[in-house]
Amino acid sequence: MKKYSTFLILLLLTQFYFIQAQQSSWKMVGGKIASPWAEKVNPANPLPEYPRPHMIRQTWMNLNGLWDYALVPKSQGESKPSAFAGQILVPFPVESALSGVGKKAGKDTLLWYKRTISIPANFKKGKVLLHFGAADWQCEVFVNGKKAGAHQGGYDPFSFDITPLLKGGNQQEVSVKIWDPSNDGPQPRGKQIKNPHGIWYTPVTGIWQTVWLEAVPQTYITSTKHTPDIDKQTLTIQSQVQNLQSGDKLKITAWDGKTKVAEKEVAANTEAVLQVNNPKLWSPENPFLYDLSIAVVRKGKVVDEIKSYFAMRKISMQPDSKGMLRMLLNNQFVFQYGPLDQGWWPDGLYTAPTDKALKFDIEKTKEMGFNMIRKHVKVEPARWYYHCDKLGMLVWQDMPSGDMGNRWDSRPGIIGRATEKERTAESEQIFRTEWKAIMDATYNFPSIVVWVPFNEAWGQFKTEEITKWTMDYDKSRLVNSASGGNFHKVGHIIDLHNYPEPAMPQPDLFGKEQIIVLGEFGGLGLPLEDHTWQQKDNWGYQSFKNADELFAKYEEFMNSLAGMIGKGLSAAVYTQTTDVEVETNGLMTYDRKVIKVPEAKLKQVHSKLYNPALGSLKE
Repeated sequence: MKKYSTFLILLLLTQFYFIQAQQSSWKMVGGKIASPWAEKVNPANPLPEYPRPHMIRQTWMNLNGLWDYALVPKSQGESKPSAFAGQILVPFPVESALSGVGKKAGKDTLLWYKRTISIPANFKKGKVLLHFGAADWQCEVFVNGKKAGAHQGGYDPFSFDITPLLKGGNQQEVSVKIWDPSNDGPQPRGKQIKNPHGIWYTPVTGIWQTVWLEAVPQTYITSTKHTPDIDKQTLTIQSQVQNLQSGDKLKITAWDGKTKVAEKEVAANTEAVLQVNNPKLWSPENPFLYDLSIAVVRKGKVVDEIKSYFAMRKISMQPDSKGMLRMLLNNQFVFQYGPLDQGWWPDGLYTAPTDKALKFDIEKTKEMGFNMIRKHVKVEPARWYYHCDKLGMLVWQDMPSGDMGNRWDSRPGIIGRATEKERTAESEQIFRTEWKAIMDATYNFPSIVVWVPFNEAWGQFKTEEITKWTMDYDKSRLVNSASGGNFHKVGHIIDLHNYPEPAMPQPDLFGKEQIIVLGEFGGLGLPLEDHTWQQKDNWGYQSFKNADELFAKYEEFMNSLAGMIGKGLSAAVYTQTTDVEVETNGLMTYDRKVIKVPEAKLKQVHSKLYNPALGSLKE
């Protein structure tokens, strides 16, 4: 007992000194505002939460923390540098304050990471997978000096089986090479730009979501796809399994709390249809989630199992009593209203400081009386969508824009028309590959109800082809082909942008062929001293001196918006959730320390928008 106590004390002391060493070697870059969560970041264990809520296994290890880094000229070659400059806090991008580096990269620079990791003994019984939530943009990964794999795409998760590359003993070296040309390249990049100004923000380079290890058996589930049908009261499950053996089965079980509601056993890699009788429907008012387990069974024994969840909900469209197409949730008209959400942070840029911070914006949006968020030209970590699922928040998911430069038609009377971008074959392939990967990665989140391939003709190309492909690839959601952009009679939705006051597409021209929405409006600005990204030259689409003046105009907009619902408007998006860099038109400041208009006040004025009678459906 005494020997055991001595060992335990030594172990605790070792861990204490290791954490102290990590904390002393990292410091947040100063000079800019920061959110309240920045000071809660633990460099020894940043963002420790399980990163993949739809496929949970217990055998995993978080690799976030301090890594060695180097920024080297691309002209010096592609080999790993002989010396590293210092340490970077993963998963915060190199340009961010929380990375501890705060330096830009760009097309002429390579960003290298290196870390020695220790593989637990129980990880060596099967396969070891190395996962990246996201890394922007072109990434190569090496384990013990040998290439594990490569990935292009700044917004989708990827992983490599590193089992063959592991050497004897526990210590293994992982190194990562990133190249990101920012707006000098054709790749999807959202609002990143090398010279930030106006609505364009600081570039993001490198690892920006959780890096983690997972131990799996030789035969393991690699992906699942959940498709509910509330009319048939069914859930269709498609699963992919690696290294199957003859006779392997999949056992799928659905739970309502501790009550089993459905169970089915099918041959592995075949479709399973579960009957979910009298389903509890998911909605913003009642975001009910069923638990789900999926197991690979061999001769009566479970060889792999994941835990997951699903929701029974439906998004669709139908004419109302006036023949105007309406957006429906669970076969009922629900006016969808939410903010344009950029998902940027003053301290972490693309990466929220903590999981509580990530959840905060959604919670406040809900408290303000919104029922929807348009995630604007960015894709979030899986846990963001999980929080939307849990809290009951509808999501419109944009494809991040890139390869911009369309030419707008400036002739009088021509509205919303631009030449389509003539992309290179490489640029097209990059877009198509990443859009499919984003849809695959986020398919199982019931909160996502609309896909948005293009925004305001930013790099918009082959609109009809891309939209039709999106509609065919996911028939369970609606598709908004070009939010505020180059309009075509394709897709489920026609989407106008208008600043600052609300407006709507002409019902007599569009309302019986496409759902009418106002994809952006507002932008009412209020810069608040000590809470802005820079001292001066901040802006909004229309600026005010105080919150009372801003709210008076906002309430005027809500009265106008309510009148449009009866004329055929199905949804609207207000710009925006928070200030972002030089933009000061958020409902919250960029540092999230000030909510400009009280949540209860906003919720009250929003309540008039949710009257189902305004869009009564045909019998």
